[in-house]
Amino acid sequence: MPAQDFVSPDNIRARFSAAMSLMYKQEVPLYGTLLALVSEVNRQVMAARPEVAEALRWTGEIERLDQERHGAIRVGTATELATIGRLFAVMGMHPVGYYDLSSAGVPVHSTAFRPVHEQSLHVSPFRVFTSLLRLELIDDPALRELAASILQERQIFTPRLLELIAQSERDGGLSDADAEAFVSEALHTFRWHPEATVTAGQYQQLHDQHRLIADVVAFKGPHINHLTPRTLDIDLIQLGMPTKGIAPKAVIEGPPTRRHPILLRQTSFKALQESIAFRDADGSHTARFGEIEQRGAALTPKGRQLYDQLLDATREALGGAPVEHNAQRYMSLLAEQFSAFPDDLRQMREQGLAYFRYFVTDKGLAARDTAQRPTTLQGLIDAGHVHYEALVYEDFLPVSAAGIFQSNLGDDGQAEYGSNANREAFEEALGQRVQDELALYAETERRSLSACAAALGLSALA
Repeated sequence: MPAQDFVSPDNIRARFSAAMSLMYKQEVPLYGTLLALVSEVNRQVMAARPEVAEALRWTGEIERLDQERHGAIRVGTATELATIGRLFAVMGMHPVGYYDLSSAGVPVHSTAFRPVHEQSLHVSPFRVFTSLLRLELIDDPALRELAASILQERQIFTPRLLELIAQSERDGGLSDADAEAFVSEALHTFRWHPEATVTAGQYQQLHDQHRLIADVVAFKGPHINHLTPRTLDIDLIQLGMPTKGIAPKAVIEGPPTRRHPILLRQTSFKALQESIAFRDADGSHTARFGEIEQRGAALTPKGRQLYDQLLDATREALGGAPVEHNAQRYMSLLAEQFSAFPDDLRQMREQGLAYFRYFVTDKGLAARDTAQRPTTLQGLIDAGHVHYEALVYEDFLPVSAAGIFQSNLGDDGQAEYGSNANREAFEEALGQRVQDELALYAETERRSLSACAAALGLSALA
């Protein structure tokens, strides 16, 4: 089949995201309530703050604001991780970033499968935070062997899905009919199964080691454990959830409230207790929840260093991790520490704290061929010929991800694993290298500068 007859990976990803959202709303009706709240808050923010809507128009974010930003799954073996990577590649999603969550008491390490070019992100920003269970961190040898044997017996991909993945790899794409079949078959991997593959006793053993271990090992597949819409004001969402009958987690993860958000802020409603049929008894399991995110500026290495420094200082002042009983004090300390991080785009740009996208204005195009027009980037900005907006952070924060996991496992779900980062082992299991998110932001910034230079007839802009 000619390549032009293939459905683009971006289009397949958009179809999959929409199908996943519909499936999750059917499985977790409270998620539909959450989506309605997010849509309502986003409309309120854009009406009250026209400058926010204007910034979204410049970057093209306004067209994709109502699309789910990410989901999360947890797989159990290297084979499952490698195959899920091949599945996501069909949809133009690549592994970006390495996240070690073991230091926060969660026995997994992770990556985010996502589109890597701004044009692909514009079509569909959907990505999946994917975690691999670290069986080596289970300290009981017999339990570790039991978990490994249970995982080896399952197949989380349908035969037809594996055929379509191989076909796409061989032919370079999928036809429209095959793309539809691919989405349908892929959904089975992420679907909820109320029947466990273990006995109630085995489940309890796994659960007592760590709740997340039970969630990964005891079921037929890596059910999607949350989907995440994007809000423009997560504080309003946190306040609004109880009015809709939704119980939020105690602490918003990430940086504090700012006029110009940075990185990623996340909250969620607490995980649902769901009926489960074990092999020998009926019971219940708690894992799936709804999450909300507010995305801000992608920070440079200098900006990330400052962010990490201020976050560490906050937690040191708190004397531990933020949980329900110290949530108010934590948020107060966070705001106090982060007063040291400029809340102004101009200062953030001049101090090299964040990445930006640059756009030629109508005024700049009109002055393109005039002798008096500026030729430096700062001169063009000062003259109103070039406009800039912060690049949206498309990735995740290990401390925040662990905080979301723990809050939905219960504060008593904390375990001690120390720091066990092992990127090499993760990449070996995945079968490929994970990409550096900071390099991707720098490339996007460079592309926008090159586009501005070309539009203005300049050789380059630094």
